[in-house]
Amino acid sequence: MKLFKISKLNMRVLLNGAFASFGLYFCMYAFRKPFSVATFDGEMVFGIDYKILLILAQVVGYMLSKFIGIRVVSGLKAQNRVTYLTGMILFAELTLVLFGFIPKPYNFILFFLNGLSLGMIWGITFSYLEGRKMTEILSVILCSSFIVSSGAVKSVGLWLMTTYDISEFWMPAATGGLFLIPFFICLYFLKKLPAPTEEDILLRKKRKPMSAADRNQVLKRFSFPIIVLIIFYTALTALRDFRDNFSRELWDGVGYAGDASIYTLSELPIAFLVLVILGLFSVVKSNFKAFMGFHYLLILASILVGASTFLFQQGAMSPAYWMVFVGFGLYACYVPFNCIFFDRMIATFKIEGNAGYLIYIADSFGYLGSMGVLLYKNFGQSNSSWLQFFMGSTYLISILGVVISIVSIVYFQKKYKKTHSKIEIKIPIING
Repeated sequence: MKLFKISKLNMRVLLNGAFASFGLYFCMYAFRKPFSVATFDGEMVFGIDYKILLILAQVVGYMLSKFIGIRVVSGLKAQNRVTYLTGMILFAELTLVLFGFIPKPYNFILFFLNGLSLGMIWGITFSYLEGRKMTEILSVILCSSFIVSSGAVKSVGLWLMTTYDISEFWMPAATGGLFLIPFFICLYFLKKLPAPTEEDILLRKKRKPMSAADRNQVLKRFSFPIIVLIIFYTALTALRDFRDNFSRELWDGVGYAGDASIYTLSELPIAFLVLVILGLFSVVKSNFKAFMGFHYLLILASILVGASTFLFQQGAMSPAYWMVFVGFGLYACYVPFNCIFFDRMIATFKIEGNAGYLIYIADSFGYLGSMGVLLYKNFGQSNSSWLQFFMGSTYLISILGVVISIVSIVYFQKKYKKTHSKIEIKIPIING
């Protein structure tokens, strides 16, 4: 029972942080994802499917925001976080309103600005949570928000179109407008979150804004694992984003056309399982053991993605179970990279800085990969159905995840032993 004993302060951090961070990021998705539930009747603009053009514009903006965030988020001071979050969400809603006013195809540029305004919200939100004894629990609750919220806001968007006959062009702004007040309520409570305690700092290393010299030092010290992990994360983000953006086409392809509830119901078990499994890592006090544990999770989840598709193609798994199992495998790999993987890496190797820096390096290239997949699907695999393209990609991510995770394990084990041995050498030995 002692293992699960939580002080009043930690309970306050847990309840306040979980509610505020989950709610804030859930609301953010209402400004980003509802449009993807619309089909736009397969219209073509500039030789590109109009929906793909909108997604590309948003992904380019989001990707650029991630590259900017490498510097901005890693160096952001705590007192400026509320101002940034407020300005970003209001600007995002403005872009959606203008999207409804400006005629197509010229309104696609609004989705570039929309992505640009939303790309740094994750890193700023996570900065409230990192470097704490309870970071794992808070992080997986935060991460479960984008698993559930993506499907939920699509359900809201489809509901608005079918119930109130709101057009595909005004639905995104209407959905965002519904979530403005809840967003600011959550932001208020997030601002009230207590700062990390002395115990938190002792266990997880103090987090601080990073200078250019700090960033360069981290890259120099861990260039190889960062590169190989980013290769996997880039492919992972591309496939996860593809599943998210074209969930309607995928669900329609497996026989669930017109079912608005499926987008939410299918994501709930995924969020729950990811929350439970990653939350268990919070009881692992050894930062190195937890860090290695994440690698083994990546291997198992990658295998699950490929195995589920194989069983589905063989007729041994139903379409709904296949979508859930593949989704779980993708998110079980994706979620750690967005929070606790790099948080434990910093604590293990005593890195001077914050997790936002490493998260945004990975995310920037991840969305570059997402854009590349969209272009490849449109120009290189235009005759392939969304479903066929997705199934083929799951095998690639499965192989890539296993190979790169093993390479990373070998590297970090050697790095840890080398670092640990240096520490032991520095300890004076007293004879007699």
